[in-house]
Amino acid sequence: MAIWNLGSINIDMVYALPHMPAPGETLAATSFEQGLGGKGANMSVAAARAGAHACHIGAVGPEGKWCVDRLTEYGVDTRHIAMGAVATGHAIIAVDPAGENQIILFPGANRALSADQIGQALSSANAGDILLMQNETNMQAEAAKIGRDLGLRVAYAAAPFDSAAVQAVLPFIELLFLNEVEAAQLQEATGKAPQDLGVADVIVTLGAKGARHFNGRDGSVSDVPALKVTPVDTTGAGDTFTGYVLAALDRGLPMPQAMAQAARAGALMVMRHGAADVIPDLKEVQEAKF
Repeated sequence: MAIWNLGSINIDMVYALPHMPAPGETLAATSFEQGLGGKGANMSVAAARAGAHACHIGAVGPEGKWCVDRLTEYGVDTRHIAMGAVATGHAIIAVDPAGENQIILFPGANRALSADQIGQALSSANAGDILLMQNETNMQAEAAKIGRDLGLRVAYAAAPFDSAAVQAVLPFIELLFLNEVEAAQLQEATGKAPQDLGVADVIVTLGAKGARHFNGRDGSVSDVPALKVTPVDTTGAGDTFTGYVLAALDRGLPMPQAMAQAARAGALMVMRHGAADVIPDLKEVQEAKF
């Protein structure tokens, strides 16, 4: 089986500053780091490192070949990543000594995907494969419908949150991932609790409290606790959790075990600085002592 991820690819450029700049102020950064980011890329790496055949559907610009190479190094199938004229999506991240940040996000090539590209990629998918999406690309609702019509298990991670984008894909999805704030926003927008959305499985992450599974088939609710660790950086932890859950489901694990394994991966992730480049592999997750 395989996980097909229609996902963003970003170049993260992180600048450490002595303080946040005032309007019109020019500041010299004290350090600079560049890495692979984007919720889509993070989830593809997490799924691949969790043992799944992760196929990424996305796009980069002329300067983004190294991003594709990095994904390939991490075990992601990159044959369906287009290289075009629109610049690669990127995030300019300013961080002050207290850890506060400001982010400028340029979607770039992530919003330049075509129906032909998605259709061509998914023509290689098999019924029962998983199609994953997040809200950092275009063509989400169109891809969700194609996936459903092909017999794929369609999953959606509703971040960055936009209620209209979520509601556009709801008729086509089987799995929905939300954090606690997003779940409250979606309930306010729809008037429906997670288990009443018509989605077979809804997973709400609760930060240090763990995660909650809402079974849309029978209305049952179950919790998976978080492991007690001291976090240093929560970047990419939710993406890692999502990729690990889907990889475990793809291998046939039942939901409680899939979520428990993903919770271990998320716990390791928050103890590391970085995003896609530091996502743990399955061996690390299984052998970790908490």
